[in-house]
Amino acid sequence: MTTDATTELTLPPAAVEELLQALVKALRAHQLYLPNNPVYQNAVETMRAAFAPIWQAQTELILDVTEADLKWGQHVVYSQPNKGESVAWVLFKDGIRSVTLLPGVEDEEIVGLLDVVHRARTLQPEDNDDLLTLLWEKDFQLIRYTFHELAGTEAGTMQLPTSAEVARGAGEGRPVAQVVEEEAPPVAAAGIIKPEDFDSTLYFLDEQEIAYLKREVEREYVQDLRRNVLAMLFDVLELQAYPTVRAELISILESFLPYLLGAGDFLSVAYVLREVRAVLERARELAPEQRQALAELPARLSQPEALSQLLQSLDEAAAHPSAEELGELFGELRAQALPTLLSWLPRVANERLRAVLEQSLQQLARANLGDLTGAIAGPDAAVALEAVKLAGRIRAADAVPALGQALAHEEPAIRAAAVQALAAAGTPPALEALVRALDDEDRDVRLAAVRVVAQQRHRGALGRLNAAVQGKAVRAADLTEKMAFFEAYGSMVGEAGVAHLDGMLNGGGFLKTKADPETRACAALALGRIGTPAARKALERAAAAKEALVRNAVSRALRGPAGPGGEGA
Repeated sequence: MTTDATTELTLPPAAVEELLQALVKALRAHQLYLPNNPVYQNAVETMRAAFAPIWQAQTELILDVTEADLKWGQHVVYSQPNKGESVAWVLFKDGIRSVTLLPGVEDEEIVGLLDVVHRARTLQPEDNDDLLTLLWEKDFQLIRYTFHELAGTEAGTMQLPTSAEVARGAGEGRPVAQVVEEEAPPVAAAGIIKPEDFDSTLYFLDEQEIAYLKREVEREYVQDLRRNVLAMLFDVLELQAYPTVRAELISILESFLPYLLGAGDFLSVAYVLREVRAVLERARELAPEQRQALAELPARLSQPEALSQLLQSLDEAAAHPSAEELGELFGELRAQALPTLLSWLPRVANERLRAVLEQSLQQLARANLGDLTGAIAGPDAAVALEAVKLAGRIRAADAVPALGQALAHEEPAIRAAAVQALAAAGTPPALEALVRALDDEDRDVRLAAVRVVAQQRHRGALGRLNAAVQGKAVRAADLTEKMAFFEAYGSMVGEAGVAHLDGMLNGGGFLKTKADPETRACAALALGRIGTPAARKALERAAAAKEALVRNAVSRALRGPAGPGGEGA
């Protein structure tokens, strides 16, 4: 095998990663349980089985050791930045720079390696042993390692004494650690200053060592004990196949979840829900009733009663959790939580909670568009309004049919929100649905719809706009709405509408008389939107109109750029 990055490896890195994950779990089981414990035995067997694909492709497994990682060739196959939990750090801090495993190690020596790593973690400063001494005592034949002396400015490989030398020293009454220290040849480096060269106290520590001790003490105090306990529970739940044990563990989790919610530990709640999903995927021989009980844990949090109580307590709390905690918690909710979240969104007073709710709602709606459209068509008007707004925020093209139906809702606010949501979707079916809103009985809905079709220049609305401009309904509307309809008409009708608008503005033709000043001003703005030479001539004829409203509208229209669709008005 070669570790050159340009050469294709015969073994996928995922197999090595899976092996190391199994090894870490076996190490944790080695720390917590006795060898006759079923959890310990299952963890060790899983680890041994993970070696099989390795030996099918390789004759040895070489792992390079860094402070936080184990590397196989150019691939990081194990990473743990937390030094207190890192196997890589246990090896690295005592000088181990590479470990080589040979076939058969899983049957004869791997458990011994777990024992060495565990004992190295628990060594005290007053102990004579260290990691190298423990490795030497095991006298591994299928595990090889390289060690670099840490005392020098340049690290050098250190050759440990032979077993015969240690045996001879032991016969003389010296401890093994002392023999290792005395027999190992020193690695000298020029210019090295040693603490023992000075008259210093026996327990002298430099600044780096003091800082390290402070960090370790702080880490000990800030570690999440709840998370550690939960991790143990899920390990046992996944590895332990006895139905009675699993039933008891599930009962513990069911009772623990309300406690975590009451304590405000939302990160742990999110962790429980994520691990439940992982157990359902990985655990073997789960009984149907146990699988159902685990699957219902996340659903319980999404039920209206539980979720409403949670949101109320969060909104009224004096000390609010972080956005990260709330985001992780809400990210584990199910689709059935959507109506409850939608109903609570306008009632939430806390701005940070509202922002997290909106983000979580968008993620939940994108993953469950069917439930979102169901909420739009639902009987609760408050939920329907928020669902329509949410569909607009996520630009849900799949929700266009439901939004089109919302244009017929009895609540004007929902119809107006549906117009904005359809405009955000921007698809041809969405724009076609908007045309119906031009005839809505509510002025705000009509105004919003005509502005959207004008902005999008949706020619499918031209027939409705033509009927509106020539009809009496728009002429009876207020000036703002009348201007919006005329400008929308002018932006799409082109040269074909010049004659009709000229008749409105200047009189004559089939109209015989001039229209009222507001209608004439709106006709001038529409001609400015058309912007053709014929339209400009019609505007110039009205430049000296008596009414100030008409003169101002003509002036604005003439300032627009020439050419079809001019925007000067």
